[in-house]
Amino acid sequence: MNTPRRKKLHFSKIYAFSCGRASFKGDHSQIGGPGFSRVVFCNEPECFEASIRNYGDNYVRSTKYTLATFFPKSLFEQFRRAANIYFLLTGCLSFTALSPYTPVSAILPLIVVIGATMVKEAIEDWRRKKQDIEMNNRKVKVHLGDGIFDYTEWKNLRVGDIVKVEKDEFFPADLLLLSSSYEDAVCYVETMNLDGETNLKIKQALEVTLGLHEDSSFKDFRSVIKCEDPNANLYSFVGNMEFEEQQYPLTPQQLLLRESKLRNTDYIYGAVIFTGHDTKVIQNSTDPPSKRSRIEKRMDRIVYFLFCILFLMSFVGSILFGISTGDDLENGRMKRWYLRPDDTTVFYDPKRAPNAAILHFLTAMMLYGYLIPISLYVSIEIVKVLQSIFINQDLQMYHEESDKPARARTSNLNEELGQVDTILSDKTGTLTCNSMEFIKCSVAGTAYGRGVTEVERAMSRRKGSPMVHEVEGEDHVEDSDETKPLIKGFNFKDERIMNGNWVKEPRSDVIHKFLCLLAICHTAIPEVDEATGEISYEAESPDEAAFVIAARELGFEFFKRTQTSISLNELDPISGKRFERTYKLLNILEFNSSRKRMSVIVRNEEGKLLMFCKGADSVMFKRLAKNGREFEEQTGDHMNEYADAGLRTLVLAYRELDEEEYRKFNEEFTEAKNAVSADRDEMVDEVAEKIEKDLILLGATAVEDKLQKGVPECIDKLAQAGIKIWVLTGDKMETAINIGFACSLLRQGMKQIIINLETSEIKALEKEGDKSAITKASRASVLHQINEGMTRLTVSTGSSEAFALIIDGKSLAYALEDDCKNMFLKLAIGCASVICCRSSPKQKALVTRLVKTGTGKTTLAIGDGANDVGMLQEADIGVGISGVEGMQAVMSSDIAIAQFRFLERLLLVHGHWCYRRISSMVMTYIVLSAICYFFYKNITFGFTLFLFEAYASFSGQPAYNDWYMSLYNVFFTSLPVLALGVFDQDVSARFCLKFPLLYQEGVQNVLFSWLRILSWMLNGVCSAIIIFFLCTNAMEHQAFRKGGEVVGLEILGTTMYTCVVWVVNCQMALSVSYFTLIQHLFIWGGIAFWYLFLLAYGAISPTISTTAYKVFIEACAPATSYWLVTLFVVISTLIPYFVYSAIRMRFFPMYHGMIQWIRLEGHCDDPEYCNMVRQRSLRATTVGFTARVAAKPNRLKEKCHNKT
Repeated sequence: MNTPRRKKLHFSKIYAFSCGRASFKGDHSQIGGPGFSRVVFCNEPECFEASIRNYGDNYVRSTKYTLATFFPKSLFEQFRRAANIYFLLTGCLSFTALSPYTPVSAILPLIVVIGATMVKEAIEDWRRKKQDIEMNNRKVKVHLGDGIFDYTEWKNLRVGDIVKVEKDEFFPADLLLLSSSYEDAVCYVETMNLDGETNLKIKQALEVTLGLHEDSSFKDFRSVIKCEDPNANLYSFVGNMEFEEQQYPLTPQQLLLRESKLRNTDYIYGAVIFTGHDTKVIQNSTDPPSKRSRIEKRMDRIVYFLFCILFLMSFVGSILFGISTGDDLENGRMKRWYLRPDDTTVFYDPKRAPNAAILHFLTAMMLYGYLIPISLYVSIEIVKVLQSIFINQDLQMYHEESDKPARARTSNLNEELGQVDTILSDKTGTLTCNSMEFIKCSVAGTAYGRGVTEVERAMSRRKGSPMVHEVEGEDHVEDSDETKPLIKGFNFKDERIMNGNWVKEPRSDVIHKFLCLLAICHTAIPEVDEATGEISYEAESPDEAAFVIAARELGFEFFKRTQTSISLNELDPISGKRFERTYKLLNILEFNSSRKRMSVIVRNEEGKLLMFCKGADSVMFKRLAKNGREFEEQTGDHMNEYADAGLRTLVLAYRELDEEEYRKFNEEFTEAKNAVSADRDEMVDEVAEKIEKDLILLGATAVEDKLQKGVPECIDKLAQAGIKIWVLTGDKMETAINIGFACSLLRQGMKQIIINLETSEIKALEKEGDKSAITKASRASVLHQINEGMTRLTVSTGSSEAFALIIDGKSLAYALEDDCKNMFLKLAIGCASVICCRSSPKQKALVTRLVKTGTGKTTLAIGDGANDVGMLQEADIGVGISGVEGMQAVMSSDIAIAQFRFLERLLLVHGHWCYRRISSMVMTYIVLSAICYFFYKNITFGFTLFLFEAYASFSGQPAYNDWYMSLYNVFFTSLPVLALGVFDQDVSARFCLKFPLLYQEGVQNVLFSWLRILSWMLNGVCSAIIIFFLCTNAMEHQAFRKGGEVVGLEILGTTMYTCVVWVVNCQMALSVSYFTLIQHLFIWGGIAFWYLFLLAYGAISPTISTTAYKVFIEACAPATSYWLVTLFVVISTLIPYFVYSAIRMRFFPMYHGMIQWIRLEGHCDDPEYCNMVRQRSLRATTVGFTARVAAKPNRLKEKCHNKT
């Protein structure tokens, strides 16, 4: 097959620090030992030696069930519910003579409930299965033999296969890089799905495999790789390659990980090392957990409580029955003659009264089983599925650009959305959209750029005014809905320096050097589109690309790079024309987290040696020369303004070098660069330190790490709702802090508690290489820093100071150890925001687990990459961002959304509604709990059975017909609850967003507290007592019909049942806040259906209908007393609830009761009244741009006070 012509640029000459040769020192000596036993036969996956090792295939599964495990595992899930176990036991007992009802009426409801839930689980898991199929069926080129490559599905790959991955494709497994389209076998890799970083990583193959640059080269290629066993460490790899009888050491530099993407490289060849669940990204994930909501867990405890009541009722009734049975025959006289105690079975035998009592206990346990609502679980399952459909169909959570709606992938956790206390968020691709925009700059002490940031836009909307910027005495008004920039990465607007106008500025000489620096000081690679001639750039980081694009748009176009030169098309300030200019590239001093700066040394065409440097203000200002500080104060002020606007800033400076100084530096630099010792990087940094001094300040840049649309507003609203937000990212600390400012998690004046291991003591120990000493010192340092942070928090108690905790990955590893994690959590909880940097996927999951278990509150994790899977699965709720990069996070999530901003509506609107509908549906003063209502109506029904039992001396005779009891929870009272659970709203979506504090009702679980549950149970007992005693007393001692007939069991049972149906449905009607046609249909239709059922069931043969045979048409309907008793009983039962509810609503309303009054009394558009209510949701230590606006006057006052 033909292979594209190889690129000749030697990237290793540019990236000399990261692409060094490995040696067999250190961990390589362990190869072949425990943990390092993997042997890969490259290009021979089917050989005998490979087959006996039985490595796994490349199929990846994220489903909860398999075909073999579905029935046992799903049944186990169903019978984790105590109620289902109980109904299974009573169903079995219903086949015995002890049963008070027929077996069919007991077993059928249980089968329906279990079957419906299992079908729902199967449908949800099938959706996950389809996503797995899509992932596993992706195509990649694999070597088939004889130098021929052809496409195969990912799932078919085996360990040892040789694959060819082309530009912008994902790696299908963990591969060993053999060669690439570049001569020195380097390639660009984007690892955003693994560590969240968008900057490209450089990987380089071994020198010995450089020649394998064509398909035909692999015809006879053979090699044996011995390496470490599968593990979760993304940043380590130890192994060696045996090739042509020589051993070569392997390092992470040669490993290409699954879910990362090939960029800026035409193709690579690689050998498959780890497949499927052995790959490092999958090793970092865990099996899909079985998640249950807190409400569902509490429901089980309530069911246990009801079991205790049921047991107590049965026990008391059985004792009383045993006593009565023992007294039935006394001196030959029969007290309960109708039971024929002189000639009876063991069930009523006075001579064996204890046995009769025990058997009655079993009968009572079945009879009072209606206290336990069997339809509760299936009704809630149905409601949750319908709620999920509403979430999926919400157009305000639909992302038109990507054509992706919100998707609730499981409905088990809907109500948890209304109880989230802490959000743990990834950064890259979740908060940001992976692009930087050059938006402002300060040059020679003058601020340029009138672009508006997301933070500024959000702050202006908060104030209700357009953006106004004063520049050179002019007012420029920007509409908040300005159009997007035409050029990606460039959102700069200022006519003073655009279109070549910078040459007219007073300090055009400084602007010239500033733009030169932007065009030269970087490691970007230009790519020219042969068809259009347009130039694009591949850079290690998005901000570098933004700088180069900005230089191009302002007249300094970088268009060519060689190993030794950089070429620009510059604007001549005199003639105004562009001309080509080449700079000789001498050295690149790379950026790292300790240096916080980058420099390049070049020689211009005039022969001058120039060093261009850019970096953080904390390291750059102190390196300025005395004569280079002319603009320092103005630049510093501008940078503070930029930081307030959420921008990332860098200081730009330069200096001219003399020949002798450079010669001496270059010798030392070359020596340090070529060193093979462990502290080579430190040696290089020390040499660079000597020359990066006496700089002359040019200015500063301000780029916007482009947040996704609406992120600042969303975070602000969530913060007002009292939700804590943590950011867990794999990015550098500086990047994470900048994003924190951009999205208003951090703000100027917020006290930062930074925990890291960048101390001189630990660096000295790292040079010595004593691992045990490093570990001991690091642990002690982290503990000390946590204690210091706790002290600062304690001192500030009672003040309005807000703290932010920022910790890096190395420190986090020690902070999560058993003896330290509780202190770390206590410190983090005391801070307004928490940012964890350089976090591995495992650390993200561990932090999530710590917050979940340590606080006992509901946690929500949100991310978009494969590196977030563990975090999503560990959290109570996992939300996947269905972005442009991969589907691993979405496949492992509970809910998928397209943009972070949709989280606001998902939680504050759908979360509040779902929590309220599932756990509370307009209680006594506002909301009646759907679950409380279930228990209410079942206690009302069950206690009428108990009271009738007591009335009938606990004979075991049910008050109602078998099918009355079986259908009570299925048809006559359940449908209104379904409508309530799906459609009811205490307040509208607009008010949910306008008053975010409303969300705290779910976080504090005020709608499903034990007090409310017990109060509704008491309400049910009271209702049962009123219904029973009014019905029995009204019918016991007088004729029922004109003919003088008295009431029998069948008439009393039917009348009581009618009253129960009316009472519980009218109770529901009183509880509804938002009536719909469906609710009217279900409430009044449920009552009407009861009468229709009486007619239909009563018309069936008495062998089937038994006591219900024509009881309505012949007995009840013609009797006036039946209708009068029903009316009187229903009104009498509902009056206490109605009075209590009215008093509570009027004089003691909860927060959403206040909001309802705003709506009812017409104060919706009264800003003063609404603001008074809303103020309850603002806290002094909250985050978000609301807090930023509030804090700014205080900060200015403090600044003025310090000056005076």
